[in-house]
Amino acid sequence: QVQLVESGGGLVQPGGSLRLSCTASGFLFIPFTMYGMNWYRQAPGKERELVASISSAGGNTNYANSVKGRFTISRDNAKNLVYLQMNSLKSEDTAVYYCNAYLPRSDYWGQGTQVTVSS
Repeated sequence: QVQLVESGGGLVQPGGSLRLSCTASGFLFIPFTMYGMNWYRQAPGKERELVASISSAGGNTNYANSVKGRFTISRDNAKNLVYLQMNSLKSEDTAVYYCNAYLPRSDYWGQGTQVTVSS
């Protein structure tokens, strides 16, 4: 029922920036405002990695050490949107990025958006 759709991925040069968006819908029983949100990424041949998290009200955020200081997660609960602002991109940031909505006993995933950092 819950649907998450990522957008904003693409090809960018090292040092460049991208902003990913996640549009959420279908929250029939528990509203979007109750969910914590994550951004994950997965590069070919590597484990899925948690990149950033944000609490339901947006007051608490956490980041992987590899992106801390470069990426910023935010949300607009009035619009059911989650963002990931990515600055100072590096080649090792190349991956498919996934939006994730979570509760203690449930979680939902988007289809992913490809981010490629290359000259």
